[in-house]
Amino acid sequence: MGVSRLGPGEAAVRFRDEVRPALGAEGLPTLITGMAGSNIGWLEVPYADCPADARALARGVVAVPGEAPFVGITPGLRGPGVYGPDVMRGEETQLIGWLAQDPARRQGAQVICHPGTHAKWVLAVDGRIERFVTAMTGELFALLTQHSVLKGGEGDADGPAFDDGLKAAGDGAALAARLFTARSRVVGGGGLVAADVRAYLSGLLIGADVASSPPLLDAPADATVSIVGDSKLCAQYQRALAHRGIEARVHDGEGAVLSGLVALFHAVMRQEPHR
Repeated sequence: MGVSRLGPGEAAVRFRDEVRPALGAEGLPTLITGMAGSNIGWLEVPYADCPADARALARGVVAVPGEAPFVGITPGLRGPGVYGPDVMRGEETQLIGWLAQDPARRQGAQVICHPGTHAKWVLAVDGRIERFVTAMTGELFALLTQHSVLKGGEGDADGPAFDDGLKAAGDGAALAARLFTARSRVVGGGGLVAADVRAYLSGLLIGADVASSPPLLDAPADATVSIVGDSKLCAQYQRALAHRGIEARVHDGEGAVLSGLVALFHAVMRQEPHR
């Protein structure tokens, strides 16, 4: 449905009249994660602060007044960012779920990448989310290919020019200058054609993200890198990391979300057994 498309009070009505019956869940307690807890959602829920584990996030779950059975909305997560605070809503549930799936992941330092519209790079230590950095990689790609001088290419974003874009990304510095090569190499005889621009831009943006974002975490050099999310997008990030000589493993994002909801739900129930 999308919270931005729901009017005031509509979320509660549609959840009760449509979502519960569709799932046969009229009598079940419910936990909701993501933008339902934002300032444009069903009920605004304050961010929990880093460092945070499942118990810390569970303490921030807010019960929706007047709903029976229990409906709880999870908090987002706030941490120190590049310049001021950084925030996420929804990804923290996936991260907690990924950590919960294997006890070995809750030992030592882990670097986790969640690709997407607003990609998240996360440092987890001993099962707690310590800090994270957001990169607007996916949104930049959409804006540039739809509303900039680089729009118009109809090629596959995963085409052969993706690897050329990875090379063009360099160390991720001077990104604004590097981006213009997606035009100059087409019109200036640089060996790029219009149909290659989407793949080239995708490689350039992901390559710059992979090169410049992880160092902001101050993670240990030997920290494991794991990519959690959509399989196709994760494969592109894995390709970009391999280009930099970094081995990374890809993990299913949907399974991690479900594991996170289960972990948070049990933590909430332990805190509030009457629910």
